[in-house]
Order: sequence, then structure tokens, then C-alpha cells
Amino acid sequence: MENYICPNCGNQDPRYIGMKNGLPYCRRCLSFQGKHVDCSYVPKAELKLSLNYPLSEKQEEVSSKVLSLLKEGKNVLIHAVTGAGKTELVYRAMEFYLEKRKHVGFATPRKDVVIDLAPRIKEVFHEAEVISVYGEHTSRLNGDIIVLTTHQLYRYGGYFDLLILDEIDAFPFKGNDMLNHFFFQSVKGNFVLLSATPSKEDIEEIKKHHGEVVSLFERYHHSPLPVPVFVKKNNYTAIYFVLRKLKEYIKENKPVFIFVPTIDEGEKLFSILSLFVHQGAFVSSKEEDRRLDIERFKQGELDYLVTTSILERGVTVSNLQVMVFAADHEIYSQATLVQIAGRVGRKINATKGDVIFIGKNKTSAITGSIDEIARYNKKAGLL
Repeated sequence: MENYICPNCGNQDPRYIGMKNGLPYCRRCLSFQGKHVDCSYVPKAELKLSLNYPLSEKQEEVSSKVLSLLKEGKNVLIHAVTGAGKTELVYRAMEFYLEKRKHVGFATPRKDVVIDLAPRIKEVFHEAEVISVYGEHTSRLNGDIIVLTTHQLYRYGGYFDLLILDEIDAFPFKGNDMLNHFFFQSVKGNFVLLSATPSKEDIEEIKKHHGEVVSLFERYHHSPLPVPVFVKKNNYTAIYFVLRKLKEYIKENKPVFIFVPTIDEGEKLFSILSLFVHQGAFVSSKEEDRRLDIERFKQGELDYLVTTSILERGVTVSNLQVMVFAADHEIYSQATLVQIAGRVGRKINATKGDVIFIGKNKTSAITGSIDEIARYNKKAGLL
């Protein structure tokens, strides 16, 4: 049907429009037809921020700037390097809206991040009812603070006075018109976008939406971002190199992530490594026990994880070392490699570490990511 616009997802493509009982319907968002939030819910009074650690001077500056812009009715894109403490930068803004008993949400593309983030937010807003909403966890939709996946935003049309969106460049949100529509449709007030690697398009987009970019190029511990090195190896020598480095790191009691471009590559590499180094696991989106393996790794029960890009974000491990196997694979964009490198040196008691890109060719993505990280260090005055 021509000229029909789906009120749920904004689709206008007639290929996805059908007719039923003489009325048009959208096939594109058929799976997004569940219960919607009760907009009459009012958050509890006097919900205060209780942060038991200080922000750095730079974090304080950015936090204050973000709140000031929101008070002016502007939207904000926070461009902060990996490990800068992006979540902490919006706590004061969240408190401001909660004090006015407004609706506050924190969205992210990935369910795993929702599960990890909700208790962190509950820790600093003790009295708030923090609700997690994702795929199989939708029985409760109202709370003082709602932490949810971007897929669930369709339930919250015109609801949020403040909506924070982390990882704007992450799959599956990036480039997904439907999820973008859900996001903008759910905001009735203002929004804050968070990213370590915003594109030029992201920066242009925030300016179109009456917004400004606020940047933070240093981590809270003031140490430089570890700059990756490229090691040229073919497939066979790359496996030997990874095995040798892995044994070195384990001998030094350093945990290791070994990133692989595909599940197939990961299974093959792990099958070889596990013959020589036993305390490891392979994790991917298809591994049902991945959260258990990740937790065992965090607890020190495993020495290394071979992983797909599923662990490129949202995981912090002290003294972590990172190798990227087949870093010249087309799946690795410059932004992805910057995110992966950002896993290293995040803890205040372990600010350094190795990031090694291994491949047959030094691609533009590899060169670009190394240059970008060095540039961030320079902007922060750390080089």
C-alpha cells in the first residue's frame, strides 16, 4: 500500500506492507507487538546518587558539562575513549531527572551489557527500583530506572524524559533503521549518546538534533591507552606465535583474550591451543555457557579465552593481555579494533598491557586504529 507509514517502526517500504481485513499492517515489525509500558508510572521521590569513589577532574568537567547542556534542553553525544568511565559521566544527569521524578532509561544494543549494567546502576542509586528489560525478561516494564536493550524500546513510545544510549556504534543498533526509529520514538525529553568510536555521521546527526559533542580523551587513571603493535605472520606461523605468547603470559599470571574473526576460526584455533594449554575456553554468541565461562575467567579459574567480537565491549579484567588472530580479516573495522584494544589497561592497578594485531597484511583498519589510539593519547597530553 502506497503512502502508508507504520506507526510502530516507521517503515514506508511497500514490500513489507500487507493487508488484513481491509487494513494495512507492517510485516517488518511483526515480532515487536508485545505489551507497552504504563506511562502514568511516577518514580519514587528523593532518589539520590551515592557514589563511593571520586570522579577524576576531567570526568567531573564532562559530567558537569553534560548536565548543563541537558538543562538547556540540548541533547549530547559523549565521545569518550574506552575505559574513560562513560557510565559515570551520566550519573549526575540521571540524578537531576530522578529528583524531578522523571522517567529515566539506559539503553544498549546487547542483552549481556544490560545484565551487567543494571546492578552497577543499582549500586549507586540504592533506593531506586532498577528494572532490566530484554528478550525473555519483559514481565515488568516500569521502574525508577529502566535498563533495556534497544530492541525493547518499542514498548516505550513517548516515555523517557532522559534516555541514555550506550554503544551507538555496536551491532545490531548501528545502521538499523527500525531500532533507530524505536529510539527516537521513545524519547519525549532529551537523550545522551555514548561512544568511544563515533563516526562522522554520528557527529553530524547529533548536531541535527539540537545537540553537542562532549569529549574525554583520557582514562580516569590518567595513563595512556595501550597502543597496539602489528605482527606480520601467515596462518601457520601465526598459530605458533599465539601459542608461544600465550604460554609467556600464563607464566607471568596474566589473563589473555585471543580474538578471532569468525566462529569457525575460533573453533579451529581453540582446538589446537587446548592441546597445549588446558585452562581455557572458546566463547561466542552460539555458546550457551559463555556467561559461565566468562565468569570463570574473571574469577581466575581460566587462563585465557578465545573469543569472537562478543567480548569487544563491556568486559573489564585486571592485567588483561589481548591478541587479535587474523586481524587483517574484513570483519575487523577500524572502530572494532579500537574497541578490542580498549579491553587492555583499564584498571587503576594495571594500566598497561599488550595489544597485538596478528595478520598477513597490515590493512587500513589496522593502521587507522593504531593511529587513532596514538592520537587520543596525544590529545590527552599523555604522549
